[in-house]
Amino acid sequence: MLVMIDNHQQLLINKEKIMKKKIGIYLFEEYADWEIAYLSPEINKNEQFELIYISKNKSHIKSQGGLSIMPNRLLSDIKADDLDMIILPGGEAWGRNENREIDSLVLEMNDKSKNIAAICGATAYLSRLGLLDNVKHTSNDITYLKWITPEYSADNNYISAPAVSDKNIITAGGVFPIEFSKEIFKKIELKSDEDIENWFQLFKNGIWK
Repeated sequence: MLVMIDNHQQLLINKEKIMKKKIGIYLFEEYADWEIAYLSPEINKNEQFELIYISKNKSHIKSQGGLSIMPNRLLSDIKADDLDMIILPGGEAWGRNENREIDSLVLEMNDKSKNIAAICGATAYLSRLGLLDNVKHTSNDITYLKWITPEYSADNNYISAPAVSDKNIITAGGVFPIEFSKEIFKKIELKSDEDIENWFQLFKNGIWK
């Protein structure tokens, strides 16, 4: 059966695509796949959002768990205005001061007060950029931040908590991907506060309402 779509319907379809909030996840070799495992399905199945996997090369990337994935956008094709949020999963590359190819994108997003979410080693990356200096934040531990980034001096803003959201920055320790996801969901208003809390209780504590 042939279904005809008039110009008005096509405009509505195009408008819906344009209005989708775009959430980018930066992937690199041996990224910590479990740290985005809870958030990515929830964002991906919500029609108000578009999940974009970004990498510096258009080639398969392997996670620490051996998962092979092909990113759908090149870093060189992404501008700060293209995204509503960028998510940085952890991985040992951050500790080796790698992934610096994303500096300009992250800094521009911060300048535009766009949301940046980092977990585990990626929090040390934000520290290197100076993006934790004036916001409440957390990490794997404050001693970890000082070890990885000796220039770190934002002790007064460090909070010993699973995940912290302040202004446009979300940070979390590497063993708290569920709390990390919760803060991201709240920031982008993925669901109602009640639904987010119900989701959290289910995946964190096995409590179903």
